[in-house]
Amino acid sequence: MKKLSLFFLILFSLIVFACSKQEKSEKFKLLTTPVWTSDSLLANKLDASGPGGLLEKFKGDAKFKDDGTGTFGSYVGTWIFNEAETEITIFSDSLANKLPVVCDIIELKTTSLKITTVVPDKNTLEPIDIRMTFKSK
Repeated sequence: MKKLSLFFLILFSLIVFACSKQEKSEKFKLLTTPVWTSDSLLANKLDASGPGGLLEKFKGDAKFKDDGTGTFGSYVGTWIFNEAETEITIFSDSLANKLPVVCDIIELKTTSLKITTVVPDKNTLEPIDIRMTFKSK
């Protein structure tokens, strides 16, 4: 039994060591290195960042931490890339409908992040086109 426990301890250590050595992609580094400050928050091409606006709580700084957690304006939650790193999904219990927000990455550069998504209007269920742009601090 001691040998089996030792074997699993060594195996677990090797897995942890191997995973921690994985190289982060360029997009991952671009997203997680800076603090992003909201530049424009649009819903159906109109500013939605003001008081009572649909995107008011996304206004401010966003930080995508490399452990998959983050802050997104006044929201706190987690995030993941899709496999191709062309989408970001944000999860937060603070979001009004508690559903994840899946965003297409339109641009990700050292100084700018532009993402889009479509959400249903809570009253009419008509789609609302969202575009959020951020600048690095």
